[in-house]
Amino acid sequence: MDIIFIRDLSIETTIGVYEWERGIRQSVVLDLELGTDVRRSAASGALEDALDYMAVATRLGAYVGGERWELVETLAERIAELLITEFHVPWLRLTLTKPAAVRGARAVGVRIERSAGGG
Repeated sequence: MDIIFIRDLSIETTIGVYEWERGIRQSVVLDLELGTDVRRSAASGALEDALDYMAVATRLGAYVGGERWELVETLAERIAELLITEFHVPWLRLTLTKPAAVRGARAVGVRIERSAGGG
């Protein structure tokens, strides 16, 4: 399996469990590894044969930024579901970081791996 990756995709959204967080926008940062097979797109040179990482980034920006979230765990699961369903990604690894969420730490977050067959 080949991997398309997107690093440090920063998206502004409303996220948090505390009342003060629900009234502000904060950044979350995504690092994605998306399983795919690049042979077809490499041979054809055609975008329609590729996993379009610009389309992925644009869709995630609209989805993540357009909703309100409480837990980073919930957001990570919803992102994984979206990528598997809409972009037909058979496997992914996602690291979702919430910078400056804890005093004294640069960032906190969650890392998940999911596949189209579950797990």
